[in-house]
Amino acid sequence: MASTLFDRQTRERAWLLYAWCRKCDDIADGQDHGGTLTGVTDGQARLSTIRVLTDMALRGEATGDPAFDGFGVVMRECAIPARYAHDLIEGFALDARDWRPRSQDDMLRYCYHVAGAVGCMMAVLMGVDPDDSATLDRACDLGLAFQLANIARDISEDEAADRCYLPQLWLAEMDIPPGELMKPWVRPRLAQLGQRMADMAAAYEQSARHGTGALPPRAAWAVLAAAGIYGDIAREVARRGEQAWDHRVITPKSDKLLWVARSGWQVIGRARRWPATTPRPTGLWTRPTG
Repeated sequence: MASTLFDRQTRERAWLLYAWCRKCDDIADGQDHGGTLTGVTDGQARLSTIRVLTDMALRGEATGDPAFDGFGVVMRECAIPARYAHDLIEGFALDARDWRPRSQDDMLRYCYHVAGAVGCMMAVLMGVDPDDSATLDRACDLGLAFQLANIARDISEDEAADRCYLPQLWLAEMDIPPGELMKPWVRPRLAQLGQRMADMAAAYEQSARHGTGALPPRAAWAVLAAAGIYGDIAREVARRGEQAWDHRVITPKSDKLLWVARSGWQVIGRARRWPATTPRPTGLWTRPTG
């Protein structure tokens, strides 16, 4: 819904970028346009396919797959640095190794690879200078907020697929044994972690809003709408508490429309409300820049 607020060219470029992200994710996880994780036994081979097709697309070579070919077009048209595409693929590489985060920083580094890097690509697609590190930091923050919401919402689904993106140190702190996340006696403790994730997501979401002053009005409108719509996922996980994983959390269409209207007003006063000169809050994890 938020993407419909872009001008036509930006919207279609965003769709091309998303199609590549979706296709890579489907290849990595054995999915078809998302859906239930099936688990794969040839993760490294799938990762190799993603790397080869992505590199071909970046060189302007035809891959035979429209998702990769379209990705190559938008990367060249917008001069998006290829390193962000490679950073995203490193997130798939972590999953292929059955990686689990030990610390909070490990979890946030994963969030950067699978979502923060996409935020950076989207910022450049919307016209941000690739050397504007401050604005790219804010774009990355929004990706981190989105992924933190994903992790909080999908704890049950991830466990069913034998995955866990909650830091091991958090689980040890709450005395939650591996593989026991969905047990009834664990729910009160898990609800505390859901609240912690929601609080972190909110901090990154708020930080991201300070980057919207660098965007054209329609792009800022779309970004602010997306921030509110996706932010509501984490907020709803926190609100439901122990029942957060009984049914999948979504943002209803009526609430999405409210965010579209609300963010339209926010665009008008965004520079005053969220000045770009405001420093990022201390303690927020910083994206890699090398």
